[in-house]
Amino acid sequence: MATSEKKIGESKKPKSIRRNTYLNKKFKKKDKDHGIFCSCSLSPASSSTLCGSDCSCRIILSSCSSTCGCRCECTNKPFEKRRIKKMKRVQTEKCGDGIVADEDINAGEFIIEYVGEVINKKICEERLREMNHKEETNFYLCQVNSNMVIDATYKGNKSRYINHSCNPNAKMQKWVNDGEIRIAIFATRDIKKGDDVTYDYQ
Repeated sequence: MATSEKKIGESKKPKSIRRNTYLNKKFKKKDKDHGIFCSCSLSPASSSTLCGSDCSCRIILSSCSSTCGCRCECTNKPFEKRRIKKMKRVQTEKCGDGIVADEDINAGEFIIEYVGEVINKKICEERLREMNHKEETNFYLCQVNSNMVIDATYKGNKSRYINHSCNPNAKMQKWVNDGEIRIAIFATRDIKKGDDVTYDYQ
């Protein structure tokens, strides 16, 4: 996945936001008739989960859309169906700000969306030059692709404080949600209340 994050130093508290804000023209969502859709269904006697691991949308990391036949029973809508897990921002001994779980989190569960200001490569380079000129080291960048960066320096949520680990308990995934690229963080193993939440920045 072409997603990476750069986290340097400690940052002042940014403006809290729930969704990405776009400084350039917002990514145009796909029309309903051209969206990716699945054909998942359940028989009346089935006890399995609709849109589980074999869902054609889930396999390619795409949220089910309004064109899918799964309707309200769908479980493949991580940005709509799943609440953000309870977490606390803490001061760590070696890494500055960090995040610990404030509830038990099961492996595979959605933790939080990485949000910030969505900027292009040109604006990103301008910000980096300005910060270097000011000798500023407090910025958080998540590169989504060659011309799309999520910058949580000035606006973001608790995801910006999640630290790096070579032995992480979470991971970033790039999803498509109604044509919009969004970044989700999922648990890769069970996380107990009080544990640090980490992922590999590489």
